[in-house]
Amino acid sequence: MIEAITYKPKQFPLSGLQGISDKTLEMHFKLYEGYVKAVNELNEKIADVLEDGKVDKEEFPAYSELTRRLGFEYNGMVLHEYYFKNLKRGGAGKPTAGFVRAAEAAFGSHDTWMADFAGVGKMRGVGWAICYQDPANGAISNHWITLHETGNISGFIPILVMDVWEHAFILDYAPSDRQKYIDAFFSNVDWDAVQGRLKGKIVAPAA
Repeated sequence: MIEAITYKPKQFPLSGLQGISDKTLEMHFKLYEGYVKAVNELNEKIADVLEDGKVDKEEFPAYSELTRRLGFEYNGMVLHEYYFKNLKRGGAGKPTAGFVRAAEAAFGSHDTWMADFAGVGKMRGVGWAICYQDPANGAISNHWITLHETGNISGFIPILVMDVWEHAFILDYAPSDRQKYIDAFFSNVDWDAVQGRLKGKIVAPAA
C-alpha cells in the first residue's frame, strides 16, 4: 500500500517588508497554503489509484489528469517557499561577495546581471523570474518561468526567485507599475539566503 506524503505549510515571518504590504503577504500566504493543500489531495488520490499496484484502463484518464496537475501544484508550493525564504524584513543590504563574483563571471558585472533579471521580471505575462545556477559549472543565468512548471531548467538550482504573478503585487501596485514591485522586491532580498543556495566553484560559462 502506498502512503501518500503529506506536506505542511511553512511559516514565514515577513510582516513589515518595504513596499510589499502585510495585506499582500496575507493573501499570498493563503494562496501558498492552497498549493500545499492541493499537493496533498493529489498525492492521496494518486495513491488511491495505485492501491492495487496498477492503473486500470478505466482509471487511466483520471490518473493522467491528476498526474499532470501535480507538477503545477508541486512547483507552485516549492517556488513560493523559495520566494518567501529569499525575502526578509530589513533585508536588501549589499549582495554578498560570492554572489557578485557569480554575476560578474556570467554577465561581466553585477549591474548587467541586475538589468537582465529585472528585464525578465518585466516581461509580459504572469510567471516567475528565477536566477538559476548550473551545478555542472557554477554559472548563473536568469529565466522566465510560466505556470510554475513550464520553463524550469532541469537540474539547475534556484538561487533567487521572484514571483511576478499579479497576486504578488496587485494590492500594492497597478499592473502597469510592475517595475515598482520589482524595486520593492529587491529592497527586501535576503542576500545571505541567496548566498546559501550557491554551490561549488563559480566559473564563467564557455563562450
